[in-house]
Amino acid sequence: MPRTPSERAILFLVAAVQFVNVLDFMIVMPLGPDFARALAISPSHLGYIGGSYTAAACVTGLLGSLFLDRFDRRTALGVSVLGLVIGTALGGFATGLPTLLAARVLAGAFGGPATSVALSIIADVVPLERRGRAMSAVMTSFTLASIAGVPAGLELARRGGWRMPFLGVAALGLVVTVLAVTLLPSLRGHLDRAADPAHRAGPSLGSMLQRPTVRVSYIANVVTNVGMFALIPNISPYVQSNLGYPREDLGQLYFFGGLAGFLVMQVAGPLVDRFGPSLVAGPATALNMATIAVGFLLVPPPIPVAAVFVGFMASTGFRNVAMSTLASRVPLPAERARFMSIQSAAQHAASAMGAFASSHILATGHGGRLVHMSRVAWFTLAMTALLPALLLRVERDTAAPR
Repeated sequence: MPRTPSERAILFLVAAVQFVNVLDFMIVMPLGPDFARALAISPSHLGYIGGSYTAAACVTGLLGSLFLDRFDRRTALGVSVLGLVIGTALGGFATGLPTLLAARVLAGAFGGPATSVALSIIADVVPLERRGRAMSAVMTSFTLASIAGVPAGLELARRGGWRMPFLGVAALGLVVTVLAVTLLPSLRGHLDRAADPAHRAGPSLGSMLQRPTVRVSYIANVVTNVGMFALIPNISPYVQSNLGYPREDLGQLYFFGGLAGFLVMQVAGPLVDRFGPSLVAGPATALNMATIAVGFLLVPPPIPVAAVFVGFMASTGFRNVAMSTLASRVPLPAERARFMSIQSAAQHAASAMGAFASSHILATGHGGRLVHMSRVAWFTLAMTALLPALLLRVERDTAAPR
């Protein structure tokens, strides 16, 4: 009889899936100036590339909320990641803005559900008292993508052209998909609970959305991402064109930013488990706002670009662990994929709105400089300032451990 993988092994497989998913999304942003030059895309329009991915993920997230909880988590994860791999590979064959947008739409259509299913697996497998550590462990995929994936992709693009990172991520994703489908156990516990009237989540999707805690949790998610993704897609072109940061050193910037995020995540999970998500998220949000103000409102920044970026990445990672742990407490077991799907949809819709808004606000000046970046920074700061009160409300209203 085959041995059931341990909790640690399941977390490792889910983290591997998330690594590919995060890398697929992250690598596009620093590569923006490279493929903008190759495909004759205006730097101020790079937000549309990121926004197309997140808009597609939003739509499929909403659709997934209607049916993902009806399937074995392993099957749903395998199909989602395979679709992501195909979309990523097609991005490497783009010939212009329309074909690149189409490829990113396909990748986003599967990448969004992959995230919601992966987070549902964590909530299914890991008890609440260890969930902060588990979320921290899986979310190190974000920092590892910065430490290893993005620098490797940037160097690959420098040596072999901008198409190579897309094809490399797709190849890695195919390997991870095979491993996840082969090694993950069948995960059907949520189906058994849903069949038991004592554990039903409710008669409909509407019943879940009527709960105030659910709505406030989604609002916090939207506030965070609409602000962050007005800024994030433009960091690479801004530091290169406006601040004169060398293209050949861009990989080092992401390496050290990711390393800082990795280190803080080692303590973020235990701190969240001990003190609670909102108490941990507050200082992280304050640091995040400070780095944004220093890095994008003061030109040139009074501290090195690398220091700004490290502070931004570290504070973002710290806060995201707290937010993900808090969100995992909100849904009932039988509605986790549904809740996570809508959360993913809300996250990606907000990200798309932020990215599209920045492309509308910004203009391309002489030498590819981004004009009106300070307006984008002020918008991000305004959105971020709303977050601590929302998280405190969710934590206060969260029901008993799920």
